[in-house]
Amino acid sequence: MDYKAISLNPPSPLPDAETERLALAYLAKMTKRHTVREFSGQPVPLAVIEACIATAGRAPSGANQQPWHFVAVQSPEMKAEIRKAAEAEEAAFYAGGGGDEWIKALEPLGTGVEKPHLTTAPWLIVVFAQRYGLRTDGSRYKHYYVPESVGIATGFLISALHIAGLSSLTHTPNPMKFLNTLLSRPKSEKPVMILVVGHPTKDAVFPSASTRKKALTEILTVK
Repeated sequence: MDYKAISLNPPSPLPDAETERLALAYLAKMTKRHTVREFSGQPVPLAVIEACIATAGRAPSGANQQPWHFVAVQSPEMKAEIRKAAEAEEAAFYAGGGGDEWIKALEPLGTGVEKPHLTTAPWLIVVFAQRYGLRTDGSRYKHYYVPESVGIATGFLISALHIAGLSSLTHTPNPMKFLNTLLSRPKSEKPVMILVVGHPTKDAVFPSASTRKKALTEILTVK
C-alpha cells in the first residue's frame, strides 16, 4: 500500500481554559473508576460492548497493523468453562506457583482462588495479542510493537467501558493457553487478559489499597 496523505482538517484550537476544563473533567470521571469483583446479573446490550470494542480498535498501533482481537463472551456455558479452567490455574498459583513475593503483594487486594465474577457478570471480553499476521495464502507477516499496541487498545477499552457506565475487572490467570482452546483462537494469538464487564451489585466494594495512587510528582517529569 502506497502512502497517501488525507487532510486532517482540524477544528479551531479551543481556548486554553476550555482545554483544561475538559482535561480535568475527564480526570474527575476516571477518578471514579474502580475495579470491583461483585457484579450483578443485569444484562448489558451487545451494542454497548460493540461500541466500546470499536473504540479500542481506534487505538494507534505499530505500523497500523492493529495486532489485537477481542472475543466477547456472553454464553453462560462458555463463561462456566472459562471459570473452571481459570480457577484451576489460580489454585496452582496460590498453592505456591506464584511465589511468596507475588502472593504477598496481592494480599491487600483481597484476591483468591474463587472467581464467581467470571460467571455472574454478563460479559467477559478476552483480549488476544496477534504475534504475527496471516495473509490469505496462509503465509505470515511480522507485527511490530505488539505488547505496546495491545496495551494501548486495552486502555482505550477500559476507559470506554467506564465512560459507558460499566464496571470492569482485569483478570490474568497464569498461564492462559486454555483460552485459545475454549474460544477457538489460532496459535498466532496470545491471550493477554480477561476483562470482566457489567454493572456492580449495590453492595459492591473495592480494596482500600487500590486508592493509593502515586502522586503526580512521582509519575511526571517536566523538562
